[in-house]
Amino acid sequence: MLRKGLLAPPARLALLALLGLTGAACRQDMHNAPRVEAYEATDAFEDGRGPRPLVDGTVARGWLNDDEQLTTGKVDGKLVDEFPFPVTRDVLERGQQRFNAYCSPCHGQTGFGNGMIVQRGLKAPTSFHDERLRTSPVGYYYDVMTNGFGVMQDYRSQVEVKDRWAIAAYIRALQLSQRATVADVPHDKVGDLDKPLDDAPAKPAPSHGSGH
Repeated sequence: MLRKGLLAPPARLALLALLGLTGAACRQDMHNAPRVEAYEATDAFEDGRGPRPLVDGTVARGWLNDDEQLTTGKVDGKLVDEFPFPVTRDVLERGQQRFNAYCSPCHGQTGFGNGMIVQRGLKAPTSFHDERLRTSPVGYYYDVMTNGFGVMQDYRSQVEVKDRWAIAAYIRALQLSQRATVADVPHDKVGDLDKPLDDAPAKPAPSHGSGH
């Protein structure tokens, strides 16, 4: 005897089959819904084209570029020698991180142009400590990173706008590091020059081997 409210097995199977067919039909209808494929013609518009032209003045998100100095490194077409935002410690540390990731393989971590791929045979780039580059406006570095120069590719798609400026700031720090004097150290930090570095590597213990 069947419990009240339950279908017999054959009836249940038939119901499941019907539901399956119904679901498949709905899914197929969704797949076949009217639509216009990319670049497909259509009679929905007078010009017969499916894809519609962009509205005049449309700018892709993140591509407004309304700040010439920030996005080009220039003002009125001339390279700038000022940063578009304050250079803080955080900016320099970000620049160091991005420089080591994208620039050091060629330029080396100190900017002398002796990176690892140069050591493996690639032509060495000009040292950042060369007089010409040391006196170039900071906008020059941003422009080269954005548009490339010589055999160097552009990095506009790999490195964000503010990160390019951060790298340029770090390059300036590298250049200063090779020519800095005590006069460049803030007065309240001069005393720190005589302090030992906490993270200085320990000197290796003298060898007592056979002398080979």
